[in-house]
Amino acid sequence: MKKLAVLMLALSFAACQSEKKASDQGDSAGLSTQEMNATNGLTFKYDSLKVFSKPNPAAKTKTTDTAYVRIVYPVFSDQKLNQLVEQKTIAAISSTDAEKDQTYQQIADTFVEGYESIRDSEGTMGAWFLDAETKVLTDQPDYLGLEHSLVNYSGGAHANSALVYWNINPKTLQEITLESLINEGSMPQLVSIAEKIFRKNEKLSPTASLKDNYFFENDKFNLNRNFTITKEGLKFLYNPYEIKAYAYGSTELIIPFSDLKAIARPNTLTDRTK
Repeated sequence: MKKLAVLMLALSFAACQSEKKASDQGDSAGLSTQEMNATNGLTFKYDSLKVFSKPNPAAKTKTTDTAYVRIVYPVFSDQKLNQLVEQKTIAAISSTDAEKDQTYQQIADTFVEGYESIRDSEGTMGAWFLDAETKVLTDQPDYLGLEHSLVNYSGGAHANSALVYWNINPKTLQEITLESLINEGSMPQLVSIAEKIFRKNEKLSPTASLKDNYFFENDKFNLNRNFTITKEGLKFLYNPYEIKAYAYGSTELIIPFSDLKAIARPNTLTDRTK
């Protein structure tokens, strides 16, 4: 997943151009719905909201781009689960402290209106965009794994991007934390296991300093909490700027289940002894 930010930025600009062709006036809002998905007892569909800014009054040509917001998100038949995912998504894409009753539409409208307000007062400016997508990675009776990606630009040298994982028990609606998957007091062991894998991936010796090329505090490896549970094991992701310079993009780290046998909490998603 190296250079993820660059790839996502390119896709976002391409999406912007494609969406514009579908709108003659460059100012539209629409909601599309994909077919229902039903696996392992969870029924959901994907909806997408698209909002474009009004034509730029200062533009000298019709090819001047417009700001846009695109949000893709799952809608579950379980209303409580749906509400939880909606709240997490809105909180992730909102640039301010979102009110509890805010909707996707309100978030999109606020973003576009902010662009139009600055553009109309300052003249021609680079178009903003906000592209967010929440995907269902894994849907099991006791585990819902979600991936939320966000690429947005509202001025500055380049766009910002982030990808986060959400782990939820769909029965209890409780977050599945890293600590709940391993034995109590075994976090240091998990970090040690992860560091060995990290150093191997980065082609570093066991004693090589992390000070010059990484942003770990006090030159000490640290395992974040941005993880998902895959068929291979626990997958962690460090976003751009988190541990490396922006140009290096994201950093992925997978801890195989075989490495977790000694510390996996019994009868959890990481326990593969049965």
